[in-house]
Amino acid sequence: MATYFIRRMFWLFPVLLTVSLVTFIIMRSAPGGPWDTDSDRRQVDASTRKSLDAYYGLDKPLWRQFTAYVFGDINSVTKKFSCGMICGNLGPSYRQRGRTVQSILFSAPPLQSFWQSRFGYSLRLGLIALSFAIVLGIPIGVVAALKQNTLWDYIGLFIATSGISVPSFVLAIFLIIIFGSWLHWIDIIVDNWNEVKYWLMPATVLGFGTMAYTARLTRSSMLEVMRQDYVRTARSKGLAERIVIIKHMLKNALIPVVTILGPALAGLVTGSFIIETMFSFPGMGRAYVQAIGQRDYSMIMGTTMVYALLVAVANLSVDLVYVFIDPRIRFEE
Repeated sequence: MATYFIRRMFWLFPVLLTVSLVTFIIMRSAPGGPWDTDSDRRQVDASTRKSLDAYYGLDKPLWRQFTAYVFGDINSVTKKFSCGMICGNLGPSYRQRGRTVQSILFSAPPLQSFWQSRFGYSLRLGLIALSFAIVLGIPIGVVAALKQNTLWDYIGLFIATSGISVPSFVLAIFLIIIFGSWLHWIDIIVDNWNEVKYWLMPATVLGFGTMAYTARLTRSSMLEVMRQDYVRTARSKGLAERIVIIKHMLKNALIPVVTILGPALAGLVTGSFIIETMFSFPGMGRAYVQAIGQRDYSMIMGTTMVYALLVAVANLSVDLVYVFIDPRIRFEE
């Protein structure tokens, strides 16, 4: 297992390097640049643009800009070596002058905890959405399997199919119109996210698709387990149906469900930028969208690499946990 873990850790480096290269190429292929307009939408003059390019190293060839961001380079103005992404340095923000990308994403306001940072907000939203998906998705799948071809099964399939088919931003628009504009149960524009009620709608929208997928996966896994010989043997021993369902059926049926929880959490955190933008949520995804609109190159690169690392670590964690969930699984050394 140790050999497998070390090998997978080494594979993270080429994966992250490939992601950074693809992101860099796509980012630089898009028209515009970080100095096109300032905060007041005024054009930056040529001399100022030249000075900014020299200070941030944007006057260098593209290949050197990429290697400088990943590995580091000597600044042409300060004449000091600055280590790159491999040292955890995600670079300075071009639009929020004087701040680094890591401070924007991971630093909380003064006298506040880490959970008040942009990454903390996005992580909390992802955890709440994942909890919503698990608490509702697994029971819906179990009931649908136990009541196969009944009204309960059809209701569960309808919910699951709707959650998979309806895009999250469409569901968000409907909920905002219904609960915000018509019923006035929530504020459309939220200034204080410390109140729990404001988290319910974005978490519900974000986790609805995962809940639907969890319900369908639980239902199909339960139907497969229900036909196994050990289930019939347990019933023939006279065990109570509740014990058969919980101990023999549900325990084995949840194996494929548990394996998706890690990537699901990473997917909820990394896929929340649309929802965060629609609800004006102060998370990492909203900052990512703003950086794309402003052509803030280092902010785009840094946030993308954080997302990529989350997905890679989530997949690795699931592979390591899987062997403890199912004893039949063994790692190949």
